[in-house]
Amino acid sequence: MVTDKAQQVDTDRLAQDFVEFAEASGVLRFGEFKTKAGRMSPYFFNAGLFDDGAKMGRLAEFYAKALLASGIEFDMVFGPAYKGIPLAATVAVELARLGRNVPFAYNRKEAKDHGEGGTLVGAPLRGRVLIVDDVMSAGTAARESIALIRAAGATPHAMAIALDRQEKATENGKDVDHSAVQYVRQQLGMQVCTIATLADLLQYLDRDGGSAGTAAHRDRVMAYRQRYGVQAA
Repeated sequence: MVTDKAQQVDTDRLAQDFVEFAEASGVLRFGEFKTKAGRMSPYFFNAGLFDDGAKMGRLAEFYAKALLASGIEFDMVFGPAYKGIPLAATVAVELARLGRNVPFAYNRKEAKDHGEGGTLVGAPLRGRVLIVDDVMSAGTAARESIALIRAAGATPHAMAIALDRQEKATENGKDVDHSAVQYVRQQLGMQVCTIATLADLLQYLDRDGGSAGTAAHRDRVMAYRQRYGVQAA
């Protein structure tokens, strides 16, 4: 039996390996980038650059292992259009490989008026649904998925994302005291599984600490966190 302490160590290692993988894949970059909220961020995470079979397979492995370690119960996987579609499919495949076979579904933005019609594709939405996406900068996409799942008679139960930026969300153009992940947990009552967080990213930058480039990145990310970060829930 794995102890809670050992499980935590495994989760920490998984997070560090994921950040390293994201940087090596060009998905995580350091510099100066403008966010949707208009902030100048010292790092950028673009999950769309997990763009070949090997990268997607490794990404799905990280999601599946994080989910199994989290202990979150769910009956099926849902991928919101568009980035969530390949995520839901590949995560379902990896979960099955690891012994947890569950159905998956996704939505399309435009309803079809032929064939099966509608906006949903895949298994019927039933039971406790896990939503798989890349990041959450606001709760908008989550709310849209939740409404769709409820309309189908299922229960939006949890979310899985790759990176929690742990920064203040914006509402009506103004910063608020909670992050998008905290909003989903506290206001929408859903569990959230993250592969890595901003704190994990900073730990990754601290690991070597010797190179001038790494130190500069760490200092800029830390300054950004001090300005826009939220307290961990």
